[in-house]
Order: sequence, then C-alpha cells, then structure tokens
Amino acid sequence: MKLHKLLKVTGKTKKRLGRGLGSGKGKTATRGTKGQKAREKVAIGFIGGTLPLYKKIPYRRGLGNPKRSRKMVPLPLAKLGGFKSQSSIDLQALIEKGLVGEKEARFRGVKVVNGGEITVALKVNLPVTTAAALKIVKAGGTIIRG
Repeated sequence: MKLHKLLKVTGKTKKRLGRGLGSGKGKTATRGTKGQKAREKVAIGFIGGTLPLYKKIPYRRGLGNPKRSRKMVPLPLAKLGGFKSQSSIDLQALIEKGLVGEKEARFRGVKVVNGGEITVALKVNLPVTTAAALKIVKAGGTIIRG
C-alpha cells in the first residue's frame, strides 16, 4: 500500500467559534449581541417567562386520545336478533351486517351489553357483560369469549 493509492477522505470540518477576530467567527461567535440567547441555552418552547403555547392549547379529545378512545363500542343485545339460530357472532360478522363501523370496531373493539331481549340461540365470540351473558345462555346460546 502506498500513500498516493489511499482514498482521499474529505468531510466537512466543525465550525470553530470564538477563536479570535481574524477567524471571522470571533468576538460574539455568531450569537449576535447581548440577551439571554447570547449567554445561555434557551428551551425550544420558551416564550419569555409567560405560559407556554403548548399549555394554552386544550387537551386532545376524541379518537386519537388514549384516555378516551379505547373504550369499547357498546352493542345492545336487541341488535343481535337479526342473526340466524346457532350462527357465530364475531367482529367480522357484525361489520358485514353493518351493525358497527369497520374502522371504529377494529380500533376500539365491540362489547355486547344488556339492552333488550334475545330469543335466538347464538355463539358469541366477543366480550360480554354479565347481564347480557345470562340472557344469551338463557336463550340457549353460548359464549366463547366473555
């Protein structure tokens, strides 16, 4: 290996600040003159001691907010009456029937709640409340996932 055969390594050199007036970046070292920003680091959201903007904006509400949006979509028992006897009820079956919206159901999930009566024996593969579970079993159905 010979020196003239080595690859030439070129890279951008670090800007050297405050190294004398002749360097072109001396004296104030590109920080301007006076003030807090010339003397120390200032936080990005800092607005001169007043309440920061991000604290003035209201809390996030709705679908993207993890505190509120992860509650399951309630589905009353009465809406399950349109299915045939011994049919399997899962998330896909509810979406195909149009009882719940696809995007919301996949994001939040669906829970069968006590609301109305059921006369058809169904196989429910969804989260179910205790009162709704009793009515499903009474009608001759089964709960796969409770």
